[in-house]
Amino acid sequence: MKKVVTSGIVAAMLALNVACVSAQPDDYKLGPGDVLSVGVWGYEDLKNEELIIRPDGKLSFPLAGELNVQGMTAGELTTALAARLGNYVIDPNVTVNIAKFRTTRVYVLGEVTKPGMYELEKQHNLLDAIGMAGSYTKRAAKKEIFIIRRDNVDKPQKVNLLKLLKNGDSSQNVALNEGDVVYLTSNGKINFATDILPWFSAVYQADRLGKD
Repeated sequence: MKKVVTSGIVAAMLALNVACVSAQPDDYKLGPGDVLSVGVWGYEDLKNEELIIRPDGKLSFPLAGELNVQGMTAGELTTALAARLGNYVIDPNVTVNIAKFRTTRVYVLGEVTKPGMYELEKQHNLLDAIGMAGSYTKRAAKKEIFIIRRDNVDKPQKVNLLKLLKNGDSSQNVALNEGDVVYLTSNGKINFATDILPWFSAVYQADRLGKD
């Protein structure tokens, strides 16, 4: 049986990094699937508590029309809506809150405590994914972690987790997209046919059985 990393220092560093990243709602970038609660003080008819960002990254709001909000923060959207509504409302006091964060499904495989598929909320990045999978095992090659993009499986991206944990190199905490795979090996090498494909096949079969 593979041993899980038990070093208190390493575990604390991983937990601290995850906590720091997740505790920054002001930096959260809006995207398809986020549900917003939008209101304009004094104008009850403009209130919408379940405004969903569409798959194309856009939403529509009365008087403001259609806005492309993908990549905006809630604060930036507040400013944009106020500017649009200012053509119809005097000094509009707009509030934008995230009623429900979108989820991003990713796969965390290999040298982690609990390999599997996970749904990430708020921040969708490497540390969140590894944290959801119970952290890495003692055998994990932390200098060479692979990110396999759903739309580019032939060119895995290498990430150095040690640079992130020891040096605070945030560039290594890469953002993850729907269907991406995080794969931790013990030797820094990966074989898609033997390491990844069988797992995907099992998930596919299970999904089909669940729908029958």
